[in-house]
Amino acid sequence: MLQTVGAARATPLTETVALETAAGRVLAEPVPADRDYPALARSVRDGYAVRARDLPGEFTVIGEVRAGESFPGEVAERQAVEIMTGAPVPRGADAVVMLEHVAREGPRLTAGQPAAPGQFVNPQGSEARAGEILLHSGRRLDYTGIAMLAAAGRQNVLVYAAPRVAIIATGDEIVPVTATPREFQIRNSNVYSLAAQVARAGGVPGILPVARDEVAHTRELIERGLDADLLLLSGGVSAGKYVIVERVLEELGAKFFFDRVLIQPGQPLVFGQARGKFFFGLPGNPSSTMVTFEIFARAAVELLGGQDDATLHMPYARLTQDFQHKPGLTRFLPACLSHDGAEVTPVAWHGSSDVPAMTRANAYMVVDADRASWQTRDWIRVMLK
Repeated sequence: MLQTVGAARATPLTETVALETAAGRVLAEPVPADRDYPALARSVRDGYAVRARDLPGEFTVIGEVRAGESFPGEVAERQAVEIMTGAPVPRGADAVVMLEHVAREGPRLTAGQPAAPGQFVNPQGSEARAGEILLHSGRRLDYTGIAMLAAAGRQNVLVYAAPRVAIIATGDEIVPVTATPREFQIRNSNVYSLAAQVARAGGVPGILPVARDEVAHTRELIERGLDADLLLLSGGVSAGKYVIVERVLEELGAKFFFDRVLIQPGQPLVFGQARGKFFFGLPGNPSSTMVTFEIFARAAVELLGGQDDATLHMPYARLTQDFQHKPGLTRFLPACLSHDGAEVTPVAWHGSSDVPAMTRANAYMVVDADRASWQTRDWIRVMLK
């Protein structure tokens, strides 16, 4: 169903940004190579450019060439040109002998090892040919993409406009972060964690006021939220007398694609569309909000931002201890993944409101619904935070 999110904008919005501000944005056009890469055959070692068929043997050094220069002559039989890493290989030469493998006395050079043509030479066009697509539309730009754009001479870049994401917390128990909550109240942390997750996914978060447990007020805020490209609601979607979010969405003509998922935390999850905009009704407990955004809503933000793929990666790691759970739900539980990603250790967790446990974790352990127990060294899936 989320595949349809990418087509939510009838006319995808684009903008041109400076290269220095393009990191994290999604390309809106293919970028072809403006020339061969490298433009000339070049050396990948410091040494001497020679003809491979003359090795091993003695040579006369006829000059040198550094990166940023070109040698004006041509290498003939038993001749060598001293060459630096990155410098273009002179005409006539087809191999480079490393400095460590030669003996030199004045202009006389002795190389005692044979070499095949192309040794330590990066051929012209071996990285990319002129006109070849270097970067495809729909790719989110990381530092390697930025380097490629700079190398290709792109000072300005056409990218998709970042989607605007409205965020609304619901419930009379929610108070501002600066407030001193009473025992039955909680500070409004979910909108800030969601804003951070939205920004990391490439969206522009917009936090709206808390929707109180009153139909008119909730409707007013949801209508404001539907002006954005995507609406995220936190809380108000589980069963209960004062749960009114779904009722208000129905009154606004919403189409619901699903309203429950078999995971923990996060079972009461709503996904739908109203007035041409997609929305998620996320559970109100902090862990549930965080987990369900990562599994479901993050993909929507990425697709709305022009990204052509929104894969959820869940590699395997080995458990460091025995583990058991009650089958029936797929659980995403806080865990610590080792630095090399090889091992994972569960973090003690006391339910969906346990934010301290979430801060001690760097990953989620993905516990299969149809299996009750694992032993130390068993493989189990993980999802990075």
